[in-house]
Amino acid sequence: MSRLAGVIMALVLLALPSFVSASTWTIDPDHSNIQFKIRHLMIANVKGVFGKVQGVINIDDKDISISTVTVTIGTESIYTGVTKRDEHLKSAEFFDVAKYPTMTFVSKKVMKNGMGKLKVIGDLTIRGIAREVVLDVVDLSNESKDPWGGIRRGASASTKINRNDFGITWNKTMETGGMMIGDDVFITLEVEMVKGQSK
Repeated sequence: MSRLAGVIMALVLLALPSFVSASTWTIDPDHSNIQFKIRHLMIANVKGVFGKVQGVINIDDKDISISTVTVTIGTESIYTGVTKRDEHLKSAEFFDVAKYPTMTFVSKKVMKNGMGKLKVIGDLTIRGIAREVVLDVVDLSNESKDPWGGIRRGASASTKINRNDFGITWNKTMETGGMMIGDDVFITLEVEMVKGQSK
C-alpha cells in the first residue's frame, strides 16, 4: 500500500465513527403509548391512554444535540375505560377528533440532562395550536436484537402541560367550590423503537 493510500485509509477510519453513531429509528406503534392523568373533582386522578402512536427518531449518540424527534398521536385512540367519558373527550368540547384527528410533537432541541437522561424541547400541537413543551427523557436503552432479527431501543419520557394553552377549556364549577377537572395534564410516553426507516 502506498503512503498516500495509507493516509486516505486512516482519514476514512477516523471519519467513520461520526457516520456510525447516527441512526434512524421508527416507533413501534404496537409497543408504544401515551399515558396521561388529570385531577378530577379536586380529590383524585383520572388516567387514560392514547394507543395510536407513530414517528421517527434520529439519534446521534456521538452528538446528541443533532438528534431529532417527530411523533404523531391519533386523538381518536384516546381510552379511559369509560365509553361515555371517551365520547365526551372526542367531542368538540375537548379534542374535537373529527376536525383534529391527530396531535404532533416535533423537536427543536435535544440536550443531555445527566447520566442517561435527556431534555427534548419541541412544539406540541393539539387542536391546531402549537406550544413549546419540554420532554424529560429517561431510560434510553442500548441497542438490543429482537427475536426477529431487528434492532430495538426503548425510552420513557414525561412532561406537564396546561390544557387551556391548547384550547381545551371545558369545565364546570362544583357546588362546593373549585372546578370539576384540573388544568394540568401529566403525560408519560413509553416508546419502543425499531432501527431503520419504516417502509
